[in-house]
This record gives sequence, C-alpha cells and structure tokens, in this order.
Amino acid sequence: MYAYLQGKFTYKSPAQVYVDVNGVGYELNISLNTFSAIQALHEGRLYTHLQVKEDAHVLFGFFDKEEKDIFLLLISVSGIGASIARMMLSSMKPDEISKAIIQGDVNLIERVKGIGKKTAERLVLELKDKVGKYSGSQDIVMNAGNRMERDALTAMTALGISRIQAEQSIQKIMRAEPGIIILEELIKKALKAI
Repeated sequence: MYAYLQGKFTYKSPAQVYVDVNGVGYELNISLNTFSAIQALHEGRLYTHLQVKEDAHVLFGFFDKEEKDIFLLLISVSGIGASIARMMLSSMKPDEISKAIIQGDVNLIERVKGIGKKTAERLVLELKDKVGKYSGSQDIVMNAGNRMERDALTAMTALGISRIQAEQSIQKIMRAEPGIIILEELIKKALKAI
C-alpha cells in the first residue's frame, strides 16, 4: 500500500521512528540497522511495509530497499513473524542474512534471539533459492557491500539482458576498472562488454 514515506523524523528510538509527512505523523517499527542509518538524520525516506492483522495495522520502516526485500522474504517463511524478522535485521545486516542463507549457515542464523535450530533450517531450506534469485548470485552476495554492482545488475536485467550475462559483464568491467564510482558509467561499459 505505501511504498515509502519521506519526511521529518520527529522521534527516533532503536525500535521506532515517527515520520512527519506534511503534518501527518506515521509510527514505523524499525530495526537497529535502520536506526543506525538514520540516527544522525533529521529527515529522510524510509521504505515501508504495512502489516494488516485482526487487531492492528502495523507499519515497518526500512532505510533501504534491500532491507525491506529481505524482511519480506523472511516473513514469507512459516514460523517467522514480523518481530523475529525485525530481530534478525537488528542482529545481522541484510547482506549477512543473504550470505548465511545461501551458504546454509544454520549456526549463524540460530544465534539470533527467538530462532531455534529447526526454524533456522527451515529458513535456509525455503529461502536458499529465493535469496539466490533476489541477490543475483553468490558472487554478488559475497560482495553485497558494493551497492553499485547490484544497482547496475537491476538496471541491466530491466533492459531485458539475462541476469547471468549481466553479472558476467559487470564483474568483467569491475575487475578491469575497479575505480569506477559512477553507476551510469558502469552500466554503459557493461552493456558494451556484452
């Protein structure tokens, strides 16, 4: 329903933030990752997910789309509710969760409060393929700190180029020219390299 909210942060805590959007205040539940990212900001944009339950409508806020995407994947697993997904995102960064799921690192996932061995195993089993598709490949996940590569991959696949072909081209350009810092430049060069 709401893709994102952009406005002033009138209240911030490690678990919640109030966003004033043209005089309307929205209460969003957030993870520690999001709190860390917005702690010094007075205003900004948070991606949102509205959870509708019998007794409440709850808005969740995320600093970036990657965190929201992982949250949605996590809550799609039976036994993982919004509070556990938020706990995971408070304990681990989105790329660490992706990496743990793809590598089948049940022990790392199990360290999150509220997740037992069986739940961790179910998470890995149900999400391994989905996280792989979402993240592109293990190479991109391992290098998840490089947002520019992921953005270039998204742009190229949106243009109709196969994911594998786009990944190989992006990796080739990044190896040849590791100093590229402009997204458009990376995309243009990767398109020429195909």
